[in-house]
Amino acid sequence: MRRGGGEAWLRRGGGAGKSPPRMCVAVAVLVAGTVWLCASWAGFMGGPYGGYRVQDVDVNKLWTTAGSNGWRASSAPRSYWPPPPAETNGYLRVRCNGGLNQQRSAICNAVVAARIMNATLVLPELDTNSFWRDKSLPGITSKGKTKKLKAHKIEPPRDAPLSWYTTLALEEMKKYGAIYLTPFSHRLAEDIDDPELQRLRCRVNYHALRFKPHIMKISNEIVNKLRSEGHFISIHLRFEMDMLAFAGCIDIFTPEEQKILIEYRDINFAKKKLVYRERRLIGKCPLTPEEVGLILRAIGFDNSTRIYLASGEIFGGDRFMSPFRAIFPRLDNHSSVGPEKLEENARGLAGSAVDYMVCLLSDIFMPTYDGPSNFANNLMGHRLYYGFRTTITPNRKALAPIFMDREEGHVIGFEDRVRQVMFNTHFGGPHKRIHPESFYTNSWPECFCHMNPTNPADKCPSDDPHEVLGGQLQNEEIEDTDLKTTDKSTTQTEEAMI
Repeated sequence: MRRGGGEAWLRRGGGAGKSPPRMCVAVAVLVAGTVWLCASWAGFMGGPYGGYRVQDVDVNKLWTTAGSNGWRASSAPRSYWPPPPAETNGYLRVRCNGGLNQQRSAICNAVVAARIMNATLVLPELDTNSFWRDKSLPGITSKGKTKKLKAHKIEPPRDAPLSWYTTLALEEMKKYGAIYLTPFSHRLAEDIDDPELQRLRCRVNYHALRFKPHIMKISNEIVNKLRSEGHFISIHLRFEMDMLAFAGCIDIFTPEEQKILIEYRDINFAKKKLVYRERRLIGKCPLTPEEVGLILRAIGFDNSTRIYLASGEIFGGDRFMSPFRAIFPRLDNHSSVGPEKLEENARGLAGSAVDYMVCLLSDIFMPTYDGPSNFANNLMGHRLYYGFRTTITPNRKALAPIFMDREEGHVIGFEDRVRQVMFNTHFGGPHKRIHPESFYTNSWPECFCHMNPTNPADKCPSDDPHEVLGGQLQNEEIEDTDLKTTDKSTTQTEEAMI
């Protein structure tokens, strides 16, 4: 079967855009900043963590935010947060490898690393973004002479503990004056037993990092177009060649397609024997487009529901998209509902950035493969922080036997069984983080506070400037950006957040 049919499933194709987005870091976040976000909280029924009972669920209420149960976002320091000492221990350079959202997490980790090492963080180097690179380190004066500073290259261990940075890395920094950590993806442990450092991560991730104005402008235009006809769902449809090859879920494809996936896996991933049925039963296979449609219909959404798809090229093309489109015909993506093209030479990052923002601002978000997907994981965490926005998270492991029974002709009670699985979830409300859930997927409780707490540690700080900063994200999603004054206004906003 011919590859490349993925663009046929949308009105004008699903290609990614052409301009890498810039994310700007408010560097002064290293010093201190009482920053936080106050979103408008709208809640409805739920258990202690905003859960639902299947017999109670009214699908129309899913269009509102999940129950907050008195919690709201708060990444402001709750204990003494001193500025760094006047003298730095040296310079820290990092190379943030991976995709857009993997690099986003790496930037957050780099800020934390610089804080605990009392280091000056050089603007992080991004993989495909030359204008982010800062190759010139400042000179260092010794005995009245200035000499060029050269960073000592180190490869950090994966998920390195804080102690690695405060001992080995710091010793090398003091010895050489500067260190260069590469690669830096997943090089700082997510579980840190210091709530203030976790809140620093949230201040960087949800406040300091911004996309370029034109990315925000395009995203807002798309959201406004979609909302002009009512609510809409965004779906991260992870049914692309790289993920299918990684997951080892190839039996549903033609022999030609299987050959392509096997070759891709042999080149890019460690060799391992993967059995499709076993992988599927443990929830390691991405949902097919048709399965996504069946889930949404079982929940109660009808064929008038508007859906925004955040996706690359769907492997297998229209053969897999046709059943989905037959159930939900109102499908769009950033190419079909946005500008004719984002920009030339984007290498896909601009499209990914727009997809991220549209999914963040959508009424409901649904990931189809949240395992190693940094896009889905970061979005779920961002939506949680941004007012407990409704997220529908399929339990692939629990759903697998239901779909397999259906494929064997056992269709009686199918939708009831799907509903029982789907409604046994928090739908984006506050909930306890349980391994292997990522901190970037769920920063509760560290980056949240309670308005009427039973535990004093959960109390919202009294000096919270939320009245000043509360409308920040809401204004960004609603108002069109005046490109003539953007640089000035963005600078003023960032200064206000520090």
